[in-house]
Amino acid sequence: MCKLSIKKPLANLLLAASVLAFMPTAIAEKNDLEQEIMIKSIRQSGDLKNKIISYLDDVIITQGSLIIHADLVQVLKKAGTDDDIYIAKGKPATFEQLLEDGTPIKLEADEIIYQANEHTIIISGNARLSQEGSEVTGSKIIYNTLTERLEAESYSNDTVTTILKPKTKAGN
Repeated sequence: MCKLSIKKPLANLLLAASVLAFMPTAIAEKNDLEQEIMIKSIRQSGDLKNKIISYLDDVIITQGSLIIHADLVQVLKKAGTDDDIYIAKGKPATFEQLLEDGTPIKLEADEIIYQANEHTIIISGNARLSQEGSEVTGSKIIYNTLTERLEAESYSNDTVTTILKPKTKAGN
């Protein structure tokens, strides 16, 4: 397993140099969390006793600039709180949002777990994070929108790959 974690000093330096080069600010649009959530799907079902709602087939979730597309989304109520956990699955499921500076960020994977109140997005299975033409790919990517920390890892003989788009000067 190849693992990059910003908790390790060397990995922190390498990851900061590569990832922060294409992520000028990582705080999502602050107004998004204050907006209503709209969920559209072909079908939906609920297990009210266990507080699990499932949205199936062509699911689209919007909240401000945030857009999630998936084949299946389950919304689970976190025990003892009002916090919801969104689990989106698809081939791929996608998560798009405008950052505070107006730059779009896109995440895609077989599975996306979004915990808004914890500022955490976990994508796994063919995971890809893209911004301004640069990207990070791996088996799993964990991204904290509040602390701007990213951890990417791959399993088996795969590697985490980062592709950085070169900065261009105005007029070129």
